Amino acid sequence: MELTDSAIRSAKPAEKAYKLFDGRGLFLLVTPSGSRLWRFKYTYEGREKLIGLGTYPDVSLKLARSSRDKARQCIAEGIDPSAARQAKKAARRNDFATVADEWLSQQKTLEPATVKRIRDRLNKWIVPTLGAWPISTMRPADLLPLLRKAECADLRETAHRTRSDVSRIMRHAVATGHAERDITVDLRGALAPVKATHFAAITDPFRVGELLRAIDGYRGQPVIEHALRLAPLVFVRPGELRTAEWVEIDLDAAEWRIPAAKTKMRRLHIVPLSKQAAAIIESLKVHTTGGRFLFPTMRDADRPMSENTLNACLRRMGYGQEEMTSHGFRTIASTLLNEMGIAPELIERQLAHAEQNATRDAYNRAERLTERRELMQRWADHLDKLRARKERTP
Repeated sequence: MELTDSAIRSAKPAEKAYKLFDGRGLFLLVTPSGSRLWRFKYTYEGREKLIGLGTYPDVSLKLARSSRDKARQCIAEGIDPSAARQAKKAARRNDFATVADEWLSQQKTLEPATVKRIRDRLNKWIVPTLGAWPISTMRPADLLPLLRKAECADLRETAHRTRSDVSRIMRHAVATGHAERDITVDLRGALAPVKATHFAAITDPFRVGELLRAIDGYRGQPVIEHALRLAPLVFVRPGELRTAEWVEIDLDAAEWRIPAAKTKMRRLHIVPLSKQAAAIIESLKVHTTGGRFLFPTMRDADRPMSENTLNACLRRMGYGQEEMTSHGFRTIASTLLNEMGIAPELIERQLAHAEQNATRDAYNRAERLTERRELMQRWADHLDKLRARKERTP
């Protein structure tokens, strides 16, 4: 006799679990706690098996019967329903969105804001179309049209960054057995090249002096004041400056050693500290209350200041975004150091730009630190002269 909804609703829990049979292997298990669990019992290759079909009333009688009929159809086709369900679950674990989430959750060296930007790019351009696909079945031809959409929207850099994001996820998939190869390798050269962008910066020496005096006159949170004063002296990338940690600083050796994980080129970068830079860092100690970062947020000593903080300060000082940016301190250093006659390869090394020749790269890292110390002190002294110059020289 088949079950009815009224019979199910009226079933009361007993001291022991009991079954209400519907037919063709489907039954409802009523537990002592009052739960009503759908079960399907079947025989496959001579062995009795049992699978769950959900809980009543979340799974209605009609839906439970439909699930039973689908399972029986699998059996008729020579497929074990239990094995089919396990394969389906495994496929879901291997879909692109799941693997991407797994990779993102492991990126402990990336800033939360960076992880969010990667996730946002993937959710906008890739996941809506390929998110549910098993990552092992994805082909270059599946990915390229999605990247081209960003490219056609005049977002070339976004398209290239998204391809890079997918590549890192694919390499993770290869390492974890979810895929056999990184399909993005086949797309190199398929996208239009990114147009070079130049960060706004003041490069006229007299105006640089004005900027330095404006920085000296800036009044705000002491930690931010120190960051502004240090930025032109060390000319590192803004992300490296704001995430600087005390464990990276050795004032006795007058060095700031930025770990490879934080640098764009993914290699250790040593910043020799001039006397002026070391003095700023030393005076910063009283404002950081023993926290992890040199430039923490006001609310949490173990979180670095926002990536927009220094740019916001420059705007308050009257410098528009087309005139000066926090990244522009690197342009100032590059331009003026070249005008001072410093060897270009030494400037490039201190800017932590990539060296194309691997042999020269190893030599520069090993042998040029003394010269770079001299460069950084000479640069700090030059900035002091520009700061003191109140009138243009003929």
